[in-house]
Amino acid sequence: MKIVVLDGFTLNPGDLNWNGIKQFGELTVFDRTPCNDEDIINNIGDSKIIFTNKTPINRSVIDSCPNLEYIGVLATGFNIIDIEYAKQKNITVTNVPDYSSTAVAQFTLALLLEMCHHIGEHNNAVKNGDWISSKDFSFWNYPLIELAGKTMGIIGFGKIGKATAKLALAFGLKIKVYNRTVYSEFENDHLKFVSLEELLNTSDIISLHCPLTSETENLINQSSIKKMKDGAMLINTSRGPLINENDLVEALNNRKLSAAALDVISSEPMKENNPLLKARNCIITPHIAWAPKEARTRLMQTTIENLAAYIEGNPKNVVN
Repeated sequence: MKIVVLDGFTLNPGDLNWNGIKQFGELTVFDRTPCNDEDIINNIGDSKIIFTNKTPINRSVIDSCPNLEYIGVLATGFNIIDIEYAKQKNITVTNVPDYSSTAVAQFTLALLLEMCHHIGEHNNAVKNGDWISSKDFSFWNYPLIELAGKTMGIIGFGKIGKATAKLALAFGLKIKVYNRTVYSEFENDHLKFVSLEELLNTSDIISLHCPLTSETENLINQSSIKKMKDGAMLINTSRGPLINENDLVEALNNRKLSAAALDVISSEPMKENNPLLKARNCIITPHIAWAPKEARTRLMQTTIENLAAYIEGNPKNVVN
């Protein structure tokens, strides 16, 4: 049985191994596959089983690969797959839920702390000699912000949203949550479920943890930003297209928002003309919240378990 990994490098740049998948068949691993149908179809060939992280599998690819039986997504999000058409063709599609919740929540708080203290910038200032030449024992180049008592609005309360709330509470933040489902068992004096309008109006920090759907695309736009508190901070570790980037740049540059921290953007890798590169007080990291080795190890292990379950006739984590 032929098995192909279309874009394995980000999951395993060399510190893991593919032995768990190799045991099931003849395995070919491509570090990367160019995102055009011709190359994708060529790399899939006559394989029955494929794995993809960000390489798209559309209707044309599916039609051109008649041997295809199983698509394993090496991630939680599966919007790169035409899952309905795959279902029509009796192709099983699985994903890997909840491998990175702890890592992404940790990274979310790291971004928040960086916005509050600008640790990297102050480290650079010291290394550049600013402290050596300082007339005072202490200096700061940016306002320093204490979190205790402030309000964090969390949009989306899946496992990552929940993990983020747990960490945020430890910093003394009050939490307001907007989610399609209200989980009353989580509510207490420090965490409340509210409408999106209330969350936007009252949060000092807004953190996005919702999936990308037709309803959430461009959720953060000129209209929703106008409803936010002056000086609010925005964090996105979910999906780039949740934010209208031009509207965010305008809000940062006119100081409606005091800062933003983004681990995801609309098109990845980033294009050189992305307007966010010229935005005031905007931290951008290259989609790494998910990537600690511990999280990638869990992703690999669940991928192996997904494939084993499919071969045994009891597929799990099926998304179509």
